[in-house]
Amino acid sequence: MQLRPEGVCPVLLRGHDRSAPFPDPEQADGNLVAIGGDLSRERLLRAYAQGIFPWFAEEDPILWWCPDPRAVLEPSAVHVSRSLRKSARNGDWQYHLDSDFVGVIDACAEPRAGQSGTWITLTVRAAYLDLFAAGAAHSLEVYQRDRLVGGLYGVALGGLFFGESMFSRVPDASKLALVLLARHLQHWGFSLIDTQFITPHLQSMGAREWARSAFLQALADLRTQHPQADWKISLSLHEMF
Repeated sequence: MQLRPEGVCPVLLRGHDRSAPFPDPEQADGNLVAIGGDLSRERLLRAYAQGIFPWFAEEDPILWWCPDPRAVLEPSAVHVSRSLRKSARNGDWQYHLDSDFVGVIDACAEPRAGQSGTWITLTVRAAYLDLFAAGAAHSLEVYQRDRLVGGLYGVALGGLFFGESMFSRVPDASKLALVLLARHLQHWGFSLIDTQFITPHLQSMGAREWARSAFLQALADLRTQHPQADWKISLSLHEMF
């Protein structure tokens, strides 16, 4: 996690007061804007509407972030390499939307090489399952011979999709998941995918860093839009690759 500058204190949220406002991220001097509170549906949706998301280790209090810069991916700009295009056409893949949210978030929570734990605790898991039940969180599943081998999940708000986590059990599965999501989001009229922090993997797929102020301005414009998304498969692999 990226730390807040020394000597600058984030706002402390009280867990029982779900109406307590988040601070304005524009006024934050670092990436961490608040500590505490809870992961209730109301608080999470209010956080996303301000460009803020939770991310914390199991032993930590709830930490709320709005990083500067912010990594984003425009659905129309997702990059598909020649090798990925070949894999998509020859790899015996199947994919679904919102068919196994539990399976995806549990796979994302599995320990990864070089990591001692996961930020997707049972409390986090329950919170996003609640968002899924409310129709705010969504998943994309990639299968190979009926086995779940990759996927991702996140939160949709207006014309923006907040990506939370992805996983891959075989080569190319998470890349395929991101491309499949981006193609559908573009088809439905979404304008932006928030990927939070930049990584070499995301950068290779077309993600770029924006200043926090630019991201928050885009969010203000997009959060009241109403894309025509039914979260059902509407494009074939050949149409997308």
